[in-house]
Amino acid sequence: MKRGPRKRGGSNVPDGLPRDVEEHGEDLAALEEADGEEIRMGDLQQKDIAELNVIAKEMEVENFGTMRKHEVIFQILRKHADDRGVLIAEGVLEILPEGFGFLRSPYYNYLPCPEDVYVSPSQIRRFDLQTGDQIQGRIRPPKEKEKFFALLKVDAVGDEDPEIAKDKTHFDNLTPLFPDERFLLETDPDELSTRVLDIVCPIGKGSRGVIVAPPRTGKTVLMQKLANAVLINNPEAFLIILLIDERPEEVTDMRRTCIGAEVISSTFDEPPERHVQVAEMVIEKARRMVEHKKDVIILLDSITRLARAYNTVQPHSGKILSGGVDANALHKPKRFFGAARNIEEGGSLTIMATALVDTGSRMDEVIFEEFKGTGNMEVHLDRGLVDRRIFPSINIAMSGTRKEELLYHPDEFSKVALLRRALTDVPAVEAMELLLSKLRETPNNIAFLMTLDLK
Repeated sequence: MKRGPRKRGGSNVPDGLPRDVEEHGEDLAALEEADGEEIRMGDLQQKDIAELNVIAKEMEVENFGTMRKHEVIFQILRKHADDRGVLIAEGVLEILPEGFGFLRSPYYNYLPCPEDVYVSPSQIRRFDLQTGDQIQGRIRPPKEKEKFFALLKVDAVGDEDPEIAKDKTHFDNLTPLFPDERFLLETDPDELSTRVLDIVCPIGKGSRGVIVAPPRTGKTVLMQKLANAVLINNPEAFLIILLIDERPEEVTDMRRTCIGAEVISSTFDEPPERHVQVAEMVIEKARRMVEHKKDVIILLDSITRLARAYNTVQPHSGKILSGGVDANALHKPKRFFGAARNIEEGGSLTIMATALVDTGSRMDEVIFEEFKGTGNMEVHLDRGLVDRRIFPSINIAMSGTRKEELLYHPDEFSKVALLRRALTDVPAVEAMELLLSKLRETPNNIAFLMTLDLK
């Protein structure tokens, strides 16, 4: 017979985990006694090992030179607590099937790590916490026979008082609408990629967009420029760049290029289970932020590889589509992509995902066909344009946004419609060359559209 978790002190808690704060008055007493300097776990997690060693030396931590990064952080926090210092942790909650949870850190791609903070079932019930909630609060180091830091007091949930935050409306009960407010992407006059996007396929708050990309057509560079345009023009929006099954050097390049965005990754050398866990933590965090009326943008590279990971992890139903795709495997990636929406009550979730085509894989074609009609905007990258070294390699005729009249000013919309009519019969290469030459002659898109004659 399988044994359940061992009971300690009258509570059903597995070995190595802290018990509820309510059960231990000494924890609350320690909370009152800690009156020293405040230290944040997240600040330590951002630092490299050399910076941590300097802090450890100043705090007289023993044998830090032989420790790994996680161990150094652990000992710094424990030493600070012993000196009656205040420990503050913040992270994204992941609730496990057993009923308790842990605060995961974005600096470790929301994956388990030794300094994760334990959140008790009673705290989860009291504040109606869900997976994806951003929590900040006071913590204590592990006691004897415990392995994890424990959350003593919840100070904030999603930047709000926890008593207020627990009354928010659940994401699934919010009202989705067509996007009616635009993310302006135009920045520098010479940054033609974002200027073309603004004209050809505008992105609204709540857009669900697919960037259809054959290999080596510049999708990564386009996403970097898109990310930087959002960061410059829309600083109030929260940007997450999610890289699934990508090369490690591309992750580093994305972090250094898009400063200010939260870059979360699971590289190609990680198992599919990690791809899925990282993606689900990101989408749950985004859903919780939208419940707090925030504007969130997720740039996903790529939805194809995420669907491949789900296809590997999902229990097989026995019904296999062409290409080896299980009939039930695409439900969860569709749920991820379908979360993008403009919310009537306030807030929005925008998802721009790349879809790989012309890879030679039948599975990739099946995945693309499944997602083809689910978005409300599409950007098609063209191999013919890349062969001519024309960037951005956007096929104007095949790219566009549904209900784009809600995003444009009426005068702007009539000018864009005129431009599209003029380019209808022009081949893709000549159309993009013509558009780029005209954009280079004008300082901004408004000036360019004003040069178009409606007659």
